[in-house]
Amino acid sequence: MTALSDEPDITADAFVDADGGEPHTASPTDTRTAFFGSILPGVGLAAAIAALAFGLRQLPGLGTFSPMIIAILIGILFHNLIGTPAVAKPGVGFSMRRILRFAIILLGLQLTAAQVIEVGGTGVAIIIATLLSTFTFTVWCGKRLGVERKLAELIAAGTSICGASAVIATNTVTNAHDEDVAYAVACVTIFGSIAMFAYPFLAPLLGLGPHAFGLWTGASVHEIAQVVAAAYQNGAEAGEFGTIAKLSRVMMLAPVVLGLGILARERLAASGNSAARAPIPWFVLGFIALVGVNSLVAIPESAKSEIALGTTFLLSMALAAMGLETDVRKLMAEGLRPALLGLLAFLFISTFSLTLVKLFF
Repeated sequence: MTALSDEPDITADAFVDADGGEPHTASPTDTRTAFFGSILPGVGLAAAIAALAFGLRQLPGLGTFSPMIIAILIGILFHNLIGTPAVAKPGVGFSMRRILRFAIILLGLQLTAAQVIEVGGTGVAIIIATLLSTFTFTVWCGKRLGVERKLAELIAAGTSICGASAVIATNTVTNAHDEDVAYAVACVTIFGSIAMFAYPFLAPLLGLGPHAFGLWTGASVHEIAQVVAAAYQNGAEAGEFGTIAKLSRVMMLAPVVLGLGILARERLAASGNSAARAPIPWFVLGFIALVGVNSLVAIPESAKSEIALGTTFLLSMALAAMGLETDVRKLMAEGLRPALLGLLAFLFISTFSLTLVKLFF
């Protein structure tokens, strides 16, 4: 088990001659060869698990689950039943950090400013108010329940923004343990799935029209796939509006992660810990830049679809890698309080967003 901030110990600056001679400085080519050779087994294992997750989604009943969620479950099973090989460790670490950050940058190509405009000023205000209130409530409630702050922030991000993607993006600055990431992903999966099945039945009882139901779904259900599955149950109009509302919510990922990074640095500075500095997630600026590119440049839909598929695959690799570092015994040691926190966060975001939709939309 490693924290996300740990860098793999991969160096190739010096080599010793086979006959026991003096070390000599490695050439740039030798260094690159040693580096790629060291990460290849772990990256290959994470990629294989991600591919298996994509394949399993074709089975009946699994199509509504994100391949990212399936990938982390497979990774956990592999690590705890077979064991992650030592030779794979550097590549697993590389997948959890470098590949993850690159995938988050690519997420920007799935969003445009026009989508936010289509939701409308009132809709965007409801989404932002719901996100901020849910995040604040979850962190506050976690403190009252005695849930460790980093885990509470992961559950808050996953519930208020966009499920597993938000959990792993937020962990680039919170640096929680892999077991915390797995627990948070489990919470957003379970409660998001409950919402996915329950919301369509509640729509007629609550008197929600297609746009109102789509906005409620997009503003409160955890994963994009869960939003699509729930919203389209009430027709194409509700499905399309729910998807756009959800994508507008995903766009809030960048400022939230940047803000958490700044707060983490301030906490460390206030504690007098000058040796440790929380990272500023500069890769989020790449995410914002690609949102701008996608808003201004006409990218062919076929290319965007392929990029979206590749992005999901890379995110699945990152979650598979986290699963390969997750010890189930440590996961169970977290107890039921984080699960209770996930439930309370789910109930809050559902009722708070519904209230705003009924009052103002």
